[in-house]
Amino acid sequence: MNVTAIVINAVAIFSFLIAFLKDREKAKKSLKIAGKSFIRMLPMVFIIIIIIGLLLGFVPPEEISKFIGDQSGIVGVLIIGVAGALMHIPALLAFPLGASLLESGASVTAVAAFITTLTMIGMVTLPLEIKELGKRMALLRNGISFVIAIIIALIMGAIL
Repeated sequence: MNVTAIVINAVAIFSFLIAFLKDREKAKKSLKIAGKSFIRMLPMVFIIIIIIGLLLGFVPPEEISKFIGDQSGIVGVLIIGVAGALMHIPALLAFPLGASLLESGASVTAVAAFITTLTMIGMVTLPLEIKELGKRMALLRNGISFVIAIIIALIMGAIL
């Protein structure tokens, strides 16, 4: 098991134990809420895993490399950035998908663009953002987030 995963899980368990000692009822309630959220998310996780598996199974690595590999340049980064901005999947699944894309020939820059736009931009939640923040602010936030996500991806690609 990865050291980072062990540390994160140890901190989570330790934090829960502190919360449990401080207020047992609230700790139990939070555990029930977390369990229900996990159960609600499972079908979506399975569907996304199946879709990703089918995509990676039917799309040859050469095609992935052609569209979002090193030779695709800024166009490939923008394509995958837009795809990340449009998708609505949990960030938890973005990292294994990114690893699969890397193994299939995608560039580090493209994968960084995908993950950053996926987590920073909410096209699916844009109507709610417009309602809460106003149209101008919501569009400005998403536009600036897209530009920053692409800059982050380009910097990561240059470093790695």
